[in-house]
Amino acid sequence: MRDTRESRLLLVLLIAIAFALITVDIRGGQESPVDGARQAAAAVFGPVENGVAAAVDPIGNAIGAVRDSGERHTRIAALEKENAELKAELGSDDRNRNRLRELDAMLKTAGAGQYGIKGAQVIAIGAAQGFSWTVTVDVGARDGIKRDMTVLNGSGLVGRVTTVGPSTSTVLLANDPDFTVGTRMEKSDELGFATGQGDRPLLVQLLNGKAKVKPGDRLVTFGSRADKPFVPGVPVGEVVRVDPAGGGLTRNIYVRPYVGFTKLDIVGVVVQAPRSDPRDTVLPQKPKPAPTVTVTVTPPPPDGQAADGQRDQQGQNQRNQQGQDQGDPTP
Repeated sequence: MRDTRESRLLLVLLIAIAFALITVDIRGGQESPVDGARQAAAAVFGPVENGVAAAVDPIGNAIGAVRDSGERHTRIAALEKENAELKAELGSDDRNRNRLRELDAMLKTAGAGQYGIKGAQVIAIGAAQGFSWTVTVDVGARDGIKRDMTVLNGSGLVGRVTTVGPSTSTVLLANDPDFTVGTRMEKSDELGFATGQGDRPLLVQLLNGKAKVKPGDRLVTFGSRADKPFVPGVPVGEVVRVDPAGGGLTRNIYVRPYVGFTKLDIVGVVVQAPRSDPRDTVLPQKPKPAPTVTVTVTPPPPDGQAADGQRDQQGQNQRNQQGQDQGDPTP
C-alpha cells in the first residue's frame, strides 16, 4: 500500500476503533459485548496455536537451555570448587591424624626410655650429592639444641645433630655412609658398630666373630661417653642377614632399620639423657606366635573289617527289633 493521505486516515480510523473496543471490553467485564467474538476466535485459532506451540516447544527449550547455560556453568564451577576445598580439608585432616599418631608414638618411645626430648618437624632434606643423607629440622640453638645430640622418632634411631643454627639444625641420618653408632644385641648383649649404607640395610660389625645371631634378632644403641652423640637403649633395627662365621675376630650382619628415612616428619631431639641405661626396654613387644591347630585324622578300617562290622550292626538291629515286637526288653 502506498503512503497516501487516504491510507493514513484509514490507519488512524482502525487505531481509534481498536481503542474503542478495548475500552468497551474493559468496562463490560465478564458481560463484555465482545466476549462472544473472543470465544469464537479462540475456538477457531486454538488448535492452530496448540500445533504451533508443540512444534516450537523443543526449540524454545533449547533456547532456554542456552540462555541458562551460563548460570548452570557458574553453579557447576562453584560446586567443583567447593568439592576441591572439602577434599583439601579431608586431606589436611588425614595428615594431621597421621602426625598425631607419629607424635604419640614418639612420646611413648621417649617415655619408655626416660629421654627428655624437644619435638621438631622435618622441614627440608639435604642434597644427595656425595651420597649424603641429611634433613633440616625447625629447632636450633634458641631451643636448647646442641651439636651431637641424638635424634629419634616413634620407631627408633633417626640420626644425630651435626650443625646448629639459631632456629634450625641439620641432622645426619643413620643410613648415611659417614654415620656410625655403637650397638648392643637384645638379650645376648653382643656389641658392635652399625654403619649406614644408604637405601640398603645397615652393616653391623660385631666385635665377637663367634657371636650367635640369627635373622629377627634386634639391636639398640649402646650409648656414648657422656651420652654424646648417642644415648643408650634407642631401637636401631632388626637383623635380616648374617654372614657365615669365617673364624675372624669380627662378624658382619645386616640390619633393617626401624625408621623409614624417606618419610620423616615428626622427630625428637634428646636434650636430656636417661638417668640409667634402659637397655632393651624401649624395643616394642614381639608379636605372639599364632597357636598351632592340630587335626587328628583316624584312618578308616580295611574293607573286610568294615563289611563285617556293618553285618554285625545290621544283625544287632534286627534282634533289637524282634525283641520289641515280642514285648521283651532289648538286651
